[in-house]
Amino acid sequence: MRYQFLTLCLVFFISAITANATPIAANPDDGEYQEQLKAHFAKKGIDISPYFEDERFEIIETIKKKFTRSAEVKIKSLDDYKKVLRYEEKKEAAASFYAAYKEPLAKAEKEYGISQEVIIGILGVESAFGKYKGSYNPFNAYVSMYAKGYRKKFALAQLEELLKFTQRENLDVLALESSYAGAMSYAQFIPWSINRWFVGNDLYNMENNIYSVANYLAHYKKVTGSIEKAVLRYNPSSLYQQAVLALAKDVEPLTE
Repeated sequence: MRYQFLTLCLVFFISAITANATPIAANPDDGEYQEQLKAHFAKKGIDISPYFEDERFEIIETIKKKFTRSAEVKIKSLDDYKKVLRYEEKKEAAASFYAAYKEPLAKAEKEYGISQEVIIGILGVESAFGKYKGSYNPFNAYVSMYAKGYRKKFALAQLEELLKFTQRENLDVLALESSYAGAMSYAQFIPWSINRWFVGNDLYNMENNIYSVANYLAHYKKVTGSIEKAVLRYNPSSLYQQAVLALAKDVEPLTE
């Protein structure tokens, strides 16, 4: 009886606490984020409801981990970073890429003042010269960041830029491909960069990507004062910078 009494008291005590407890905040995945985003874009005259209803829309549950556990965060040495990048494969592929795009590379160098070797370095590291475009969707990526509370302001700003771009170019936003960070095409531009430095209308035209990389780097070379610092504006990781510049150095014999 004593144990039964204690058990009943404990049950009553827990029930009382539960009844008077402050409700737990709603999970951001419960649809509240959709209403917030719908209201935000409605003020801009954009109805994004159909995107949420589309079967291609999905939340990337592990979006935060993809950023916090990226190679640039986890890896400490350039040698290990190069292994993850498959650097030697990119180095070997550079010859055929240069042969195929020798003229636009030379034109970009002349017009923007950025060496074709550095342009090759960027495109090699970013997408293996067009081999990789990303396996995510930029709308899903940025909505996921917003929903999960990871870099919400950045995600919202990129969503605005993304929809500006897709509306201007009359594109299906959910048909686009990107990295988990929402970076698109062979140059891996985020929407903000696309709207400012992408040259041409076709995202998947390699010549456009070559000119766009040069255009972007030319801007930041002027801002920062050096090509080394400009590359860091592409990706703030020193390992990334070193890999790009190493690849640029390795392809110099091709362009001589």
